[in-house]
Amino acid sequence: MQMFQIKAFDLEQSLQEVTERYEKEKQKRRALHNSLVELRGNIRVHCRIRPLLPFDTAAGHSVSQDRQRNFSEKVAYAADEETVLVKCCRPGHASINKTFQFERVYSASESQDTVFADVAPLLTSLLDGYNVCIMAYGQTGSGKTYTMLGPQLEENFAFSIEDESELGIIPRATHEVFRLISEKPPGSYWVEVSVVEVYNNEIFDLLAKDSCGKVFGVKRDVVTTREGKSDVPLLTHETVENASEFLHLVNKGLQLRVTHPTLVHAHSSRSHLVVTLTITTIVSGDNFESGSQMLLLRKRKDTKQSSAAMELPRVVGTSWEDEQTSQRLNKEVSCTFPQKMRGNKSASSSRASSPAQLEATEKLKQVKTRLQLVDLAGSECVGMSGVTGAALRETSFINRSLSALADVLGAIAEQRSHVPYRNSKLTHLLQDSVGGDAKLLVMLCISPDKKYLTESMQSLGFGTRARQVQRGQVKKKNFPVQSKAK
Repeated sequence: MQMFQIKAFDLEQSLQEVTERYEKEKQKRRALHNSLVELRGNIRVHCRIRPLLPFDTAAGHSVSQDRQRNFSEKVAYAADEETVLVKCCRPGHASINKTFQFERVYSASESQDTVFADVAPLLTSLLDGYNVCIMAYGQTGSGKTYTMLGPQLEENFAFSIEDESELGIIPRATHEVFRLISEKPPGSYWVEVSVVEVYNNEIFDLLAKDSCGKVFGVKRDVVTTREGKSDVPLLTHETVENASEFLHLVNKGLQLRVTHPTLVHAHSSRSHLVVTLTITTIVSGDNFESGSQMLLLRKRKDTKQSSAAMELPRVVGTSWEDEQTSQRLNKEVSCTFPQKMRGNKSASSSRASSPAQLEATEKLKQVKTRLQLVDLAGSECVGMSGVTGAALRETSFINRSLSALADVLGAIAEQRSHVPYRNSKLTHLLQDSVGGDAKLLVMLCISPDKKYLTESMQSLGFGTRARQVQRGQVKKKNFPVQSKAK
């Protein structure tokens, strides 16, 4: 008996050693894979499988209650940290297991903390001079908004910040960025935020204000600059000094985001949300003291302009005639606009003009890096969602824009001479991030339920194609080298 105990102990020791060696080798392989991803410019793809939720089995779906008993069955699993296993079966056919490989796969039991832990290293790259884009993709009701923002408040569709463990990527990333900035020399950075939505293939600025200082959505356009970059003229950029100010503005924008109840999701997002955090690094050839002065001048100018610069909503054609747009107009101005708006000329006249200020400005160089946080609207099957009227039109625009995104990735993967960015306002807006000017992470969100199998397979296929895209190594923004003090 003692001999068996000794053998069992030896086997346990051997198993523990093999397990430790396996974990070390797995970490090495992951590090090498990440290096390869960096060199090739591949798109990182993570996949999150949400748990089964009460509305998956609730009555009122387009399938009969007799079939719901069979449909409410889990068919998608996290086989390991890098593999999704899907059980595909059709009546009268044998079940087939399909697997999909990604950089990271999260099971239904893994927390928001775990998800963000794999995202956080990208934020360090942001302050190292790289643009970063994190994008949530998946079917409607698959948990994209929860992953990006956290639980939503019922009354105004904003996200709750009471339970920190439930916070999504956007609030966590904001806190992490400001934590990283706090470790840098004071006055060497300033941060701006913009919030836009792409609704029915139109871009709306969700931070624009009327003459009363009330936030409401203003229609904008996206253009391509001479340098080949995408830009949104007149887009509102608000300067923020901490994470609380940033999240306050994002919550304001979220209250204007278009949502509509469907049979699949009670608060289905009907637009793509793009939150952009822009970090301007002030580098001086002499020292950072003048950088602090420049930051102070900038803040004073922003304070003056915020009270003066107002926009009229641009109502064009029939894009404002549907039901949701009418709701947007009802939220808008309740007071009169000033008869004469101040133009760019008056805004530019408030800039520093004294010789000392001009000399300080000339010695400074600014490097801008962007963090784009994108919560895409969900792809939708009309037969499942049961939408009609204006919501049906919204579904058409959502599905077309997501198809345009897939077409863009396909064109880049095949290295075609023409990439159809302008086929959709969404792809035109995200042209720089998707095209290779940013480290891009796609967070696939899927439902494990059998009745959403078709949509889940479509999302997994999109992620698989995205992983194959080789965009070349992402370019780093060059920081000017500081001259040594004489």
